[in-house]
Amino acid sequence: MNNTVIQSLVRAIDIIRCFEDAEELGVTEISKKTALHKSTVFNIISTLERHSYLEKSEATGKYRLGLELFRMGTKVKFDLRQIVQPYLEELVAQFKETVNLMTMEGNNVIYLEKIESPHSMRISTAVGGRLPVNATAGGKAILSALPDNKLQAITAALPAIQFTANTICNKEQLLANIKGVRINGYAEDIEELEIGLTCVAAPIFDHAGTAIAAISISGPASRMHEEIRQKVGKSLVETTTQISHKLGYHPK
Repeated sequence: MNNTVIQSLVRAIDIIRCFEDAEELGVTEISKKTALHKSTVFNIISTLERHSYLEKSEATGKYRLGLELFRMGTKVKFDLRQIVQPYLEELVAQFKETVNLMTMEGNNVIYLEKIESPHSMRISTAVGGRLPVNATAGGKAILSALPDNKLQAITAALPAIQFTANTICNKEQLLANIKGVRINGYAEDIEELEIGLTCVAAPIFDHAGTAIAAISISGPASRMHEEIRQKVGKSLVETTTQISHKLGYHPK
């Protein structure tokens, strides 16, 4: 195995990662964050800017992520199903329950992929189907990863569709549920969409740390008891973390 490390590339990557928690940064700020000399930072930034990986704001004189990173990130999102497919198959083999890949659009989740359980029970969701985010574990998993201001805006506009007596339509109750999801790392839907159906889900992050999708495992409540849900949740978090790393997400 070749263990050669190209220092200049490592420094460029470190500089790009500085923008994970800041929209704009100046040379001095980046220098402090990376512990690199300002002249070194300036030279690397100039190269990244020349190739559109960074761009300079005329208003502030500071730098932000460039359009080339956005273009490449969008391409990765288009390839998400191909990247995730082997992981979905592994999860079905491990738990023998239905596995779904979904993304969020507006106040809904859209199902992108689905692999059925080998058991006789079939889940009513379908690829291309849409459901309100509050009624699914996948939707709540993605919500849990959103900034508070965006989370508040989405939960304030949710339609009050009561699929079952367990569906969370109250904003305060939903936010309290999301708080628990953030602590555990995974979300649960215990007969909230359909009586007899229980789901567990965890979010997938892109290179910028944005939750772009979630994977859920669904099964009958009789099999998805608390001990199993905990095992499923742990495995989902491990799986979605691996996928997020493949998409370039490396939290500090």
